[in-house]
Amino acid sequence: MTSSSVTSRLGRVAVAAALALALSSLAVLAQSRGAAGEAEYHLLGDEGQRLPNHTVKLLGPIDRLPGVVVVGNAKGKETLIGFYDLNCPFCRVAAADLGEMLKRDHELRLVLVPYPILGIPSIGAARVELAVAKLGTPDQFYAFHRKIYAQRGATDGPRALEVAAGLGLKKQDLLALGDSDQITDTMKNLVNLGTSLGLEATPSFIAGNLAILGYPGPHALQTMVSAVGACGKAVC
Repeated sequence: MTSSSVTSRLGRVAVAAALALALSSLAVLAQSRGAAGEAEYHLLGDEGQRLPNHTVKLLGPIDRLPGVVVVGNAKGKETLIGFYDLNCPFCRVAAADLGEMLKRDHELRLVLVPYPILGIPSIGAARVELAVAKLGTPDQFYAFHRKIYAQRGATDGPRALEVAAGLGLKKQDLLALGDSDQITDTMKNLVNLGTSLGLEATPSFIAGNLAILGYPGPHALQTMVSAVGACGKAVC
């Protein structure tokens, strides 16, 4: 299969998915609690910025949803859930810092939730990413995640496909699954989940029952994660 045919396939599917996701997300956004910029708790980031945040009620374990991958210590006492877009510059910074946190904090259980809300390139890349989540191991998924953020520039479907293939996964299998209704449904469900939880920024994090919108910086994030391990909440 040629590079141009790959681009064409992923592009056509991405456009259709973008329209479907936009329509489904608008309905859920109307029900999301809290508005961007609101803060239920007085929390500050590493640069002194006020962090928008609000409590959330999870109806079930997010880590068991299709497309969601757990890295770090699967049985760790500190759980951090991260919602991200592969084309989000602040997610790129957060990914590097979280990698260092995982090296230092052996109790950290990082739950990665793809949240492609920044346009058609992100949707095309997420199709490949969700195929990697299903066909690969958690280690391969996390390697894909880190390699995407190590690149410069925008990531679309074909570019994500090259990264995934470099990890030993077959392009044909990734394309077949990435173009499937199964992946479309998985992506729509994850976007609907994020919007229903009021996550109006990328990255967003859930620690305990608290959602933090935007990236607070590594020190503030580690403080919240440590609080979850100590008392089960981001603010003890």
